[in-house]
Amino acid sequence: MNRLFRQLYTWVLIAIVAGALIGHFNPTLGVSLKPLGDGFIALVKMMISPIIFCTVVLGVTGAGSMSKVGRVGGKALLYFEVVSSLALGIGILVMKVLHPGKGFNVDPHALDASLVSNYVKAAKDQTLVDFLLHIIPKTFFDAFTGSGDLLQVLLLAILTAYTLLKMEAKGLPLHALIEDASRVFLGMMRTITGLAPIGAAGAMAFTIGKYGLIALLPLLKLVMSFYLTCIIFVCGVLGLIAWMVGFNIFRYLRYLRTELLTVLGTASSETALVPMMEKLERLGCSKSVVGLVVPTGYSFNLDGTNIYITMAALFVAEALNIELTLVQELSLFGVAMLTSKGASGVTGAGFVTLAATLAVVPDIPVEGLTLILGVDRFMSEARALTNFIGNGVATLVVARWEGELDSTLLVENLRKPPNE
Repeated sequence: MNRLFRQLYTWVLIAIVAGALIGHFNPTLGVSLKPLGDGFIALVKMMISPIIFCTVVLGVTGAGSMSKVGRVGGKALLYFEVVSSLALGIGILVMKVLHPGKGFNVDPHALDASLVSNYVKAAKDQTLVDFLLHIIPKTFFDAFTGSGDLLQVLLLAILTAYTLLKMEAKGLPLHALIEDASRVFLGMMRTITGLAPIGAAGAMAFTIGKYGLIALLPLLKLVMSFYLTCIIFVCGVLGLIAWMVGFNIFRYLRYLRTELLTVLGTASSETALVPMMEKLERLGCSKSVVGLVVPTGYSFNLDGTNIYITMAALFVAEALNIELTLVQELSLFGVAMLTSKGASGVTGAGFVTLAATLAVVPDIPVEGLTLILGVDRFMSEARALTNFIGNGVATLVVARWEGELDSTLLVENLRKPPNE
């Protein structure tokens, strides 16, 4: 029993339950605890950019050549696109079977557009040209001090690593400095991770306190459909992929139990990014593959966001009694593949991405987002969890594809008892 209470995941689980109870029985107190969750996520985001920069630089230089980097990156992107398409397809299939939006019969003119005006404005500002230009930071340090966009950090890291490879021996001092900096940043992140129970309690208390479980009732079918779809995707699609690679998806989930609870409590997959990377290396993935695939996946492999965008868009159409043509559905499918690439791992970004996706079908008023505004937070937990699990599996797949996965170490670690 004492050993159980020394485990971080035990305290995270207790914190999630305690936060939910506080939010339910004392909503005012629950809402007031919001800074605890926001503060924890802010601490994590503070460290993400420098850690990703160091990790990618060391991953690329560890690969030894840009040709290998291109090969690993190409395989990763191919995998991302195939699996993302499956996620979108499953979302559409579940909506066609369950029809959670049927029966709402909402009058589009009765919707209050002011409730989602900020999300709509943010979506309209994200044109394709602006998105591409946004990848390029104004200065080198702006990528770390500005918006914190991981795509900017990835660009700088790849340029830095490429230059270090070209410099050969002359670049070794800077390479050693980045290695030392990486150890410092990872040490800081481990300290911050210890605060996960506090952050999870605050975030959960705020969610339940502000929105309340009663808010779920009118849209319970949508929320349950979304969770069901995520479970089908993880257990079915990712489970099959895991079996093909040589491991059991359920043992893998047990292995990442602490990180999964942290993501659940904070509704942000970024809060567990670094611990997952370290655990993937312990499973036998090479450092270079982990350093390349995981950071890239956080921008290009958002399976949960893909499912969410598809289901939410179709739900709004159904609730407003809007019949979509096959062309319009395919348009949503295609645009969702693109817009999801700009969504970050932090809760709220998926809602902006959804607004941008709806813009491709003028028949669906963007104001329809008000229908799911109250339950978006409840779906963000499953969204973040699915994104997180998907990126870990993707890394194992690419490592196996590259012949840089120690299968013996993988099986041994996943078979260990929960408390080891």
